[in-house]
Amino acid sequence: MKNIFLTILSVVAVVTIGNAQIPNDTLYVYGPGGPLGPINECAKVFGKQHDIVIKVTAGPDNEWMPDAMKHADLFFGGAEYMLSKFMSDHPNMIVANSRTELYKRAAAILVRPGNPKNIKNLGDLCKPGVKILDVNGAGQMGLWEDLAGRQDLIANIQQRIAGTFANSALGIAAWKNDPQYDAWITFGSWHNRLPDLTSMVRIPVTQTVYRGTPVVRGSTGTHKSETEDFIKFMQSDKGHLIFKKWGWE
Repeated sequence: MKNIFLTILSVVAVVTIGNAQIPNDTLYVYGPGGPLGPINECAKVFGKQHDIVIKVTAGPDNEWMPDAMKHADLFFGGAEYMLSKFMSDHPNMIVANSRTELYKRAAAILVRPGNPKNIKNLGDLCKPGVKILDVNGAGQMGLWEDLAGRQDLIANIQQRIAGTFANSALGIAAWKNDPQYDAWITFGSWHNRLPDLTSMVRIPVTQTVYRGTPVVRGSTGTHKSETEDFIKFMQSDKGHLIFKKWGWE
């Protein structure tokens, strides 16, 4: 009986120690695909410096919402209005007064590698035969119209749109699989994500438009101080350099 009791104690001790060693220091971050590049790189650098795992999950929110409802330390948006809508739809999932803006990114024209149609500006998109890919959702809602309206090109560009998609993931798939598309009015940062599939035509500063990159803490997260430190890191000079590397201002 004594040996059995000691054996049970040993098993309990092993289980207790084993459970104590299971890492509970993962910080969970969720948002759309656009800002994934810089946020994920910031997460790796910050995580290594502070010995914490930061898991960044990006894509349409319906894909990660079940997990985010269980544990979400931070949410990010591909534009200010995107995060505003998310906060309005899910007010119990966020800490509203923690909302912070990071950096802006500019619109640009992405074309096929080498720019075979010799597109140099928005006006060139109106030439006969040019076919435009349009993402009219997520962070690009109304983007081309904002740009075209400044140069009185809305009607002409609209006539050149050959396909419209709800988000960037669908747009990228179409760009990869359908060679009919010659140009895509989007964020220049997507060229950094797709360097082998695109060339970039910059839009002059006086003619382009920008979208922000906001973040907000999640109410179901358990790492408040670490999350706040991660936000500060992204706002730091080192974090800013990472965002610039991925095409942000």
